[in-house]
Amino acid sequence: MSHANAALTPRARLRLAKLIVENHWPVGPAAKMFMVSPVTARKWAARYRTEGPAGMTDRSSRPQSMPRKTPP
Repeated sequence: MSHANAALTPRARLRLAKLIVENHWPVGPAAKMFMVSPVTARKWAARYRTEGPAGMTDRSSRPQSMPRKTPP
């Protein structure tokens, strides 16, 4: 199950990434078909190229760092 902020399920992300990487679809039309931004589609395609299907799993949407955080 996807988390609340996820645009697509991991299975749909995999379908989108395969469409772009393996079937050589342009990013714009593929993104429009899945109703995500081209930037997001490009990100998932790049992740699929480097990590394969395992890269399509949900990730935390929490920021990795807080550079302006006040020290305790």
